Amino acid sequence: MSRLVGIERELPATAPRVDAGRPQPALDPRDRRPGTRPESAAETRRSAGPRRSLHPWAWWGWALCAATAISLTLNPLMLLLCIGAVVAVVLARRTRAPWARSVRAYLLLAGFILAMRMFFQVVIGRMRSGTVLFTLPSWTAPDWLAGLHFGGPVTLDALLFTLNDTLRLAGILVCVGAANALANPRRALKSVPPALHQISTAVVIALSVAPQLIESGQRVRRARRLRASTSRGRGALRGLLVPVLEDSIERSMQLAASMESRGYGRTLSLQPLGRATATTLLGGMMLMVLGSFAVLGIPGATLLGVAGILVGLGLVVAGLRISGRRLAISHYRPDPWLPAETGAICCGLAAVALSLLLLQLAPGAMTPVTSPPQWPELHPLMPLTALALALPAVLTPAPSKDSL
Repeated sequence: MSRLVGIERELPATAPRVDAGRPQPALDPRDRRPGTRPESAAETRRSAGPRRSLHPWAWWGWALCAATAISLTLNPLMLLLCIGAVVAVVLARRTRAPWARSVRAYLLLAGFILAMRMFFQVVIGRMRSGTVLFTLPSWTAPDWLAGLHFGGPVTLDALLFTLNDTLRLAGILVCVGAANALANPRRALKSVPPALHQISTAVVIALSVAPQLIESGQRVRRARRLRASTSRGRGALRGLLVPVLEDSIERSMQLAASMESRGYGRTLSLQPLGRATATTLLGGMMLMVLGSFAVLGIPGATLLGVAGILVGLGLVVAGLRISGRRLAISHYRPDPWLPAETGAICCGLAAVALSLLLLQLAPGAMTPVTSPPQWPELHPLMPLTALALALPAVLTPAPSKDSL
């Protein structure tokens, strides 16, 4: 008896106490801590919360709607509000994935484009009328340099117009950067229609090459530092290039074997593409091209062009669905489309609808006058447009920061 008491005293405090007559829960083999009680499925859901990554095409649809709303205005106040809303959504819903850091690069690119446009307007811009701020020495290039005119008076009207127009372009770039930061590119390509699975597979492989090379290079350089390698020049390059290529090939083979074991993109049946399907796809693309030409190049044909674009888009979607049915492509864990994805798209469409309404109600506010310079008008619907773009930061589930 005393021996048993001594053994009990030597047991750690974390050891489970066995009660006679009471069924003990089975240990979860994934739990590395011995003797701990595994959580049930309900407890796991409560502790984890409704965290999941939104469908990548939902983010792309929201970003394209935001870019459309931004492209419809030259008002700097509305542009700044919309850009701020897009950036707020990115900061609230991005993860720690490598592509989630791309929004900073797009912001820097937008700032660079803004600075370059302002610089070229000052140096070689053709708009020289209005309130003169200062005058630069002028010089006209010879004919073999296209007769460019450098310098001259720099006016406030020209700078304001260039600022508004470039700010719109910067907003569109920020929207594209937001889509790249929020949407997983591999998941987006995995969710393309079955008719485009060959293209999506090639793009996935192309997108995976550069990150794998960078990661392999970092791993090889870290190993060389641990071995106190002091080689420089060509010898260091040769000692770095061969292990990087070997590691990349090995990782590629492992990825291919993993995809093969999961049946990624496996074609179960293949039927020939019918003539009607090919005609539908070709006719839809031609209607979209003609409709775009009518909207951009034919005055007074906007409604006809928009109708052609919509009909062509419908034909293309129908053709892709019909051609996709002839291929039975397997999917590994397809991403679901839930009400949160629909809500994000609806927020973007609401912003576009408000922008179109502003064009009808207050065209002067959407395109402010810069000659003579005037303070832009802030219409009450403009903050609502930015609010509609910012709603996905609240309506969509917060993803896990470590999720890919």
